[in-house]
Amino acid sequence: MANLVQLRMLENLDGFLLVDKPAGIAFPTVVKTVKRKFNLVKVGHGGALDAAASGLLILLINDANKFVGDVMGADRAWSGELQLGRRTNTGDAQGTLVEEKPIPPSPAFETVLPDFRGDIFQTENAFCSVRREGSSGYEVVSTGPHKPFLAHVYHFELETPREDGRVAFTVAGTKGLIVRTLVDDFGAALGCGATLTKLRRTAVGRFSVADAVPFERLLETPMGDFAGYVKPLSEALAR
Repeated sequence: MANLVQLRMLENLDGFLLVDKPAGIAFPTVVKTVKRKFNLVKVGHGGALDAAASGLLILLINDANKFVGDVMGADRAWSGELQLGRRTNTGDAQGTLVEEKPIPPSPAFETVLPDFRGDIFQTENAFCSVRREGSSGYEVVSTGPHKPFLAHVYHFELETPREDGRVAFTVAGTKGLIVRTLVDDFGAALGCGATLTKLRRTAVGRFSVADAVPFERLLETPMGDFAGYVKPLSEALAR
């Protein structure tokens, strides 16, 4: 049981909590769990993270929510894996397979990649896969028609394809860049199709997943130890 001193301390705790979210958990579940477990007044977040993705989720504790715009507007970095020769209606492995094509012996990565670096226009997939809170599976939902929008890709690198057509990659870009759409468009440009199979957010602005606490560890953390994981505003906002 938490004592009154601990409760009062947490009520006045302001800062950024860097969480390493595992794949398979909806990010609102992480937000609600942390708020409830540590009896916090207000917990927000610095950018959504798909249930199927893992990696850095920034939680804003109490007065840190005043700085949500600084986090939301920051650049992002990712690592992931794509599958050549397959295309789904959502752009990721949770969607419905809509096309399957042979994989070329030597995919023309270097010929196509320049078109996916720098300023690019994206149109979000008409469908996406979501995981409802309390659900054990994913649901494909329509997101309606979307207008093209401009994003900037600083870095997009792919490793040599494996025999099964899976390819590891890293990408970094501006806020709003949709990686599953990037992969879908890249596969279309190659001519064989591609779908996102794994995704991990590794950085948001200057915050790195290497400095994040695993969500599973938070579940086991006593209330008295929680403050040690929270970056004070003076540290989190320092340039």
